[in-house]
Amino acid sequence: MTEAQVDTLVCEYESLVQKAAEDVSDERLVALLVAEHDWTPEGASTAVELARKYGTFILRNALALAFALQIDDGSCGL
Repeated sequence: MTEAQVDTLVCEYESLVQKAAEDVSDERLVALLVAEHDWTPEGASTAVELARKYGTFILRNALALAFALQIDDGSCGL
C-alpha cells in the first residue's frame, strides 16, 4: 500500500463519518462499513474497536511496522 492509497482510504472514511452525521456510534460505523465498503461485520467491528481503543498514534506505528515486515493480511483471518 502506498501513501496515496492510505490518503484515499482516509478520505473515504472521512466521508463515511460525515455520512453517519450525528450518530457516529460504533454500531452505525459498522453498518456503514458493511453496507458501503464490503467489510464483514466481524472485520468492521474489529476496525472500529481498534480505532477507538488505540487511536492514530499506535495504529500509524503499527501500520509502518506492518509495511516494514511486509505483512499485508494479519493472522486474525479478517
